[in-house]
Amino acid sequence: MTTRNALWNGADMSTEWILRPIESRDDAAVATIIRKVMPEFGASGPGFAIHDPEVDTMSASYSRPRHRYFVVAHDGRVLGGAGIAPLTGGDPSVCELRKMYFLPEARGRGVGERLLKECLAFAKEAGYQLCYLETLTGMDQAQKLYEKVGFGQIPKAMGNTGHFGCNRFYTRDLNRPLSG
Repeated sequence: MTTRNALWNGADMSTEWILRPIESRDDAAVATIIRKVMPEFGASGPGFAIHDPEVDTMSASYSRPRHRYFVVAHDGRVLGGAGIAPLTGGDPSVCELRKMYFLPEARGRGVGERLLKECLAFAKEAGYQLCYLETLTGMDQAQKLYEKVGFGQIPKAMGNTGHFGCNRFYTRDLNRPLSG
């Protein structure tokens, strides 16, 4: 399975970024990011991931088989993350991209694409065939990224995530090569 730490230079080539699996020391930072970023896009009420019980204990929640959450750090500070887990209430061959959020200083630097591709590589290695995600109107940059790497919009929600506040749904066949 994909567990390596990835190190790369940022777009300005003067700073290093680290992408790695979440550790318990990251839980508070990731919870803070989720709670800060989601309201920025109007996703703070009922039916959004901000209220999921796992938000405070992401490292434990993603330590189970076929689960993985990655964080992106810069200068020793976690600035974002995303995870893969089985789609709740869905077919076992379907995973869900979960809780992909970044603080503003990480946006527009190619970090999201790199993290998304790492998540999809893990999903394929874990035996999933299809990746599903939920988002909402207003998260335009995220949707452009999803489409860039081969996600296609679908008309309705899959599974039983409990995120009834989301109104955009996407899937990606994991057997297709990555684009973008």
